[in-house]
Order: sequence, then structure tokens, then C-alpha cells
Amino acid sequence: MKRTPDIISAARGQWKELQPELDTSSMEVVGRVLRAGAVLRQRLDTVLGDEGLNRAEFDLLSALRRSGEPVTPGRLNSLMVASGAATTKRVRQLAERGLLERIRDQHDRRSARVRITEHGAELIDRAFARNLEAERELLAGMNTKQREAVAGGLAELLRSLEGYPAPAPPAQPD
Repeated sequence: MKRTPDIISAARGQWKELQPELDTSSMEVVGRVLRAGAVLRQRLDTVLGDEGLNRAEFDLLSALRRSGEPVTPGRLNSLMVASGAATTKRVRQLAERGLLERIRDQHDRRSARVRITEHGAELIDRAFARNLEAERELLAGMNTKQREAVAGGLAELLRSLEGYPAPAPPAQPD
């Protein structure tokens, strides 16, 4: 199937002219994933900005909302995949805005947990719904079969990159 030329195919063609001995085939996937990620992030960040959030704040509040209970900063770090220093700073800033609060652990007074406030939950619920709507609009040019193919391919890519084994095939009846 012939693809419509895009910025990645143009870049590959330019590299082929400059250094024809180089294998640029990895750009077919990596270049497009990076380019798509940048375009998606730029467009979706506009929606979050309208709600007064940046992507990192959205991710942190989403993690707290999904957790359903107060979490330790360490647990929050694992949900966020961010550095401790960055998470600590964001927690402080979001607490100052009344979107989350730190509460002392009843069993260990040296430790604190973080929980989302009612105001924070209302904000993230609204922002999440708007983000999903924007995602649907961005994917409107693809049919269901195309979206499923891309989702499956990206899931395989992530499994490969993160070192997770592929899921076992379904058992065949005897």
C-alpha cells in the first residue's frame, strides 16, 4: 500500500540523497511516533491550559483521582514516573491552589499522604472529559479499524521498549 508523503518520508528522502548507505527505515516508526506525540501534545495541552493546568499537573491530579485514596509521595512518584523533586514541587504548588492536600499518616507522624480535594476532583473530572473529547476529535480522520491497528502496534512497541513479554495467545480448545 502506497502511503501519502509526510514530513518523515521527506526527511528519509533527503538523508538518502546525502548518505545513501544509511538505513533510515527506523524513522518509519520512531520518527512518526515522535512527530505524532509532539503534535498531539501541542494540541491537547491547549485544552489543559484552558483549565489552568499543564500536562504534568494533569497527570498528577489524574493519578490521585484514579487512586481513590490518599497515597504516599513515593507511591505517587511510581504512578507518575517523574522525579521525586519534580513531584514534590508540583504537590506543593497544587496544594497552594487548593487542588490537593497533604495529610499526616496516623501510624507514622513523620510520613504524609497526598489526596485530591473536592475542588481538585471537580477540576480533573472536567479537564479529563475535555481531554478525551479533544482526543476523539484528533482521531476523527481514522476509522475504527485504523485506530485499532495503530493501538495494537503501539502496544507491541511499548511492550518491546519496556521489556514486558507479549501476552500469551488464548488457549486452544482440545
